[in-house]
Amino acid sequence: MIELKLLDKKIINKTIFYVLLIFASTCLLAISSKIKIPFYPVPMTMQTLVVLSIGITFGPRLGLVALSAYLLEGAMGIPVFAGTPEKGLGLAYILGPTGGYLIGYIISAFLAGTIDFNKPIHKRFAFLIIAISPIYILGIVWLGILFGFNKPLIGWGLNPFILAEIFKLLLLSILIPKLLLFRKIISSKL
Repeated sequence: MIELKLLDKKIINKTIFYVLLIFASTCLLAISSKIKIPFYPVPMTMQTLVVLSIGITFGPRLGLVALSAYLLEGAMGIPVFAGTPEKGLGLAYILGPTGGYLIGYIISAFLAGTIDFNKPIHKRFAFLIIAISPIYILGIVWLGILFGFNKPLIGWGLNPFILAEIFKLLLLSILIPKLLLFRKIISSKL
C-alpha cells in the first residue's frame, strides 16, 4: 500500500513536470511568433529557432508532444500563431498558407531531438539544416496545393527566409551545448 502511494506520487509529479514543460514551451513559441525583428528581405520571427531548441532540449518524443500541443492550441482558436488573430484563428488559420510550415514544426522538433549534437560546430550547423528542412518542404508543398504548382513556390516560400534562417541556425549551433545541459536536467527529472 505504501509503495503504491509512493509510485502514484512519482507518477503525478512526473506528469505535472511534463505538463509544465509543455505549457512553458507553447508559451515561448507563441511569444516567439509575435515578435518581429527587422531583417532583409522580410521581418523574422524566432519561431524556427524555438522549434529546434525545443526538440534539442526536450528530445524527440517530448518535443513532438510539445509542438503538437502548440498546434492543438492554435486549432482551438487560441491566438498562438504569427499574425493571429488578425489573419484568422483556429483550423481556418492552419489550413491557410502557413499550414504546411506549422505541420513541419512537429517533424522538425522530432528530428532536432534525435540528432547527436556532441559534434563540432560545422556539423551541428549541417544537422540543423536537415532538422529545419521539413518546415520548408511541407510549407512549399502546401503552398503548391493551395495556389498551384505552376507558381514560383520557392520564391514565395523559401527564398525570403534563407538569410534569417542561416542567422538563426548559426546562433543555435553556438547555443547547443547550453541546451544540452537543460536536456540533461530534464532527463534527470524523468
